[in-house]
Order: sequence, then structure tokens, then C-alpha cells
Amino acid sequence: MTDKIPVTVLTGYLGAGKTTLLNRILTEPHGKKYAVIVNEFGEIGIDNELVVGADEEVFEMNNGCICCTVRGDLIRILDGLMKRKGKFDAIIVETTGLADPAPVAQTFFMDQDVADAARLDAVVTVADAKWLSDRLKDAPEAKNQIAFADVIVLNKIDLVTPEELDAVEARIRAINPYARLHRTQNCAVPLAEVLDRKAFDLDRIIELEPDFLEEGHHHHHDEEMQSVSVKVDGEVDPEKFMPWISNLTQVQGPNILRCKGIVAFPNEPRRFVFQGVHMILDGDVQGEWKPGEKRDSKVVFIGRDLDEKAIREGFLACAA
Repeated sequence: MTDKIPVTVLTGYLGAGKTTLLNRILTEPHGKKYAVIVNEFGEIGIDNELVVGADEEVFEMNNGCICCTVRGDLIRILDGLMKRKGKFDAIIVETTGLADPAPVAQTFFMDQDVADAARLDAVVTVADAKWLSDRLKDAPEAKNQIAFADVIVLNKIDLVTPEELDAVEARIRAINPYARLHRTQNCAVPLAEVLDRKAFDLDRIIELEPDFLEEGHHHHHDEEMQSVSVKVDGEVDPEKFMPWISNLTQVQGPNILRCKGIVAFPNEPRRFVFQGVHMILDGDVQGEWKPGEKRDSKVVFIGRDLDEKAIREGFLACAA
């Protein structure tokens, strides 16, 4: 696990400040080498001119948007990078402002060669404090990027009033209550908060989110995108839970952007931890329950038009 190269997916709507963050990653004296995979929407690679002088090689896939072309291309480029192993500490994949990060994330679970050599570290979304609220109204991709994120960099906070900032943060929390959120100007966030987060490592799901097992924040609701969290006081029956979760992700998979959970099985000293991207599930037993710790089971789904009632009833019916 440890020798896999961590990959950060950097996303965010056009103009939010991703290139600023990339430039910081490529120019700050952090003592690490990062390979950056840049994706430019349109035939002219504008981004390369914006990337100020850097020693690292910046790979640019200049043949269209990430949604339809990145699958083959990304795998080919990652393959090439893996062969040069040892030259860098991590890979950063920048997605175009119009892309949904899910297909990129799925590459790391679906392509065996990539999965063997690289691990998805985190999805980082840069959001524009001034324009995000408008984008959330008219651009479904902007919502996907917020819903999918492990880390959200809320940038350009100098352009809005404190009230506007609180309002835009409330909108973000309505869509994704679980991501780490940083308020920034010029993307001035410590790189350690963005890179090497291990957000997709099953054993870190518990550490990263101390409130993950608490009841979710239900103050805000987005009309279309929502998070559903359900808790069973106690253990669930694996004979019921496994078929339920796999059926749910197959049927509602297209609408489920992310899901994760920590579940207690009878006579199993360790927690069962799972996470998923659309229809792809990854789960394993991790970390023992501590003595005296309450063995509760909790699942969280973030997605579009989720059938909250069915999810709630389905999971509660798995109780052991």
C-alpha cells in the first residue's frame, strides 16, 4: 500500500483558482516533486502559458474535455509516469472546469494496472466564493464537484462580505457536510491540507471525520443534491447488509456520487468500513472497536435525487 503513488484530483469550476493552486504546488519550496497532469478544455493549451516556470514536467492532454477522453488518455499517461517511478512523490490530475470528477476517480478502482501502482488520495475542489452560488443554480458540474470533494478550498473570500461568505458556505454544507473546508485568498492553503490526505484509504475514513459517526448536519437542504445519513444503534447482519448495499449501488449508482460507512457486524471485533464512487464499492474490516466503544453502524450517501426513505428503511432493516 505504502509504495503506491498518491494521486490528487484537483477540480473546480472555470476561474475558481485551480491554476493558482497548481502554480503554488509547482513553485513553492516544499521539497517534493509532483507530476501534474493538466487538462485543457479546447484545442489551445492556454494553461501552460499560465503555469509559471517550473522544473516539473507538466503533461497536457490537449484533445478535448476530460469527460469523454480522459479514460484512455489518463491511463496511458499514468502508465508512462509509473514507468518513471522514483522521480516524484505524487501525481496531481487537474480536471477541466466542466468535468465531473467521478470518472477520473473511478479510473483508480477500475483499471488494475493503475490501481496496483497508484492510489487515489483525495478529490480537492476549488470554489469561487463570489460566483459559486450562481454556478450552483445553472451548472450541474459545479454541484458534482462540491458533492464529490474531500477537501474544499473556498477561494477569493476577499471579494465577498462576511455575510455572503457564510451564505455560500451554508450552500456548500447543504450539498456536502463532510468535506474539510478552507477559506482562502489566492488559494493560500497549507499544501499539507490539500495533498496526501489519504481520504480514500478505508482506515482513514474514521480518523479524518471525527463527526462522521455523529448525526449529520441537517440545517441546510439543496433542492437536488443531498446527503443522506442513517444510523443503526448497534450491529447489522452482514447477510442482509451486503446484498442491500450492493443492490442499492447498482440500482441508484448513477445518482450516488459518494458513499461511505462504518458498520458493526456481530462477532467481528473489527469495524467494516466501506466507501464507493457511483456503482463501485470498496470495503474491508479495519481497526478494532475500542473497549467500551458503542458498536453503532452508520452510512452516508451523497448524490442526486436520492430516495431517502428507501435508503433509511433499507439500512434499518439490516439491523442484526
